[in-house]
Amino acid sequence: MRCKSGNSTPGLQSLTKYVPRPGPMDRKVVLKALQRSMARMHVDSLDCVQFHWWDYRDKRYLEALGHLSDLQQEGLIRELSLTNFDTQRLEEITSRGIRISSNQVQYSLIDQRPAARMEQFCVANNIQLLTYGTLAGGLLSERHLGKTEPNSRAELYTASLSKYKKMIDSWGGWSLFQDLLVALETVARTHDCSVASVATRPALKLTEGDLAAIETVTRRSRDLMALIGDCGDEYRS
Repeated sequence: MRCKSGNSTPGLQSLTKYVPRPGPMDRKVVLKALQRSMARMHVDSLDCVQFHWWDYRDKRYLEALGHLSDLQQEGLIRELSLTNFDTQRLEEITSRGIRISSNQVQYSLIDQRPAARMEQFCVANNIQLLTYGTLAGGLLSERHLGKTEPNSRAELYTASLSKYKKMIDSWGGWSLFQDLLVALETVARTHDCSVASVATRPALKLTEGDLAAIETVTRRSRDLMALIGDCGDEYRS
């Protein structure tokens, strides 16, 4: 991006979502979408384009990604990434020689589907996982410990809260979620930190006992991979 003086803003990188509507995906269409984003940000190239596609039955996502890959080679894109693609499609895309730098997926103590297939494939192919939902929209925190189940729009007042509450319902329900919060709060006290810090885990070196206490709860949950499908399948019919 550039500041008002026209100079580049050092150290700032932008992630640009590209979620095309169903329709033709020829080079002209894809290029026009990128040019629109570049014009809005006053840049000559895009740091990272994160591509999402709603319907896998419409194979034009492969055409679009082929053009994006070509435009990356031409210098218009530095990183080509995906958002909420499953492992099968990621394998399909990379087998065509399209280089993907990351896949943005939901990953948390509630939703551990990436560990089933996605994580192994990404490690083997040098693809990063850019994860979201680690704190379930804020539900994985002390303020929800011991609270009654929220169901009204007044309580679930954002789309994010509503989405993650539905994920908790699929995972095992509010009662099991409370058991998880109790386990996290117990671990948090031993480390003098917050429930959120334990839930994110990379910030801490948890002991085997800590992990066992958490897994005692999570292993009682439903198998979201079997129930919902792979990463991102919740957004597709």
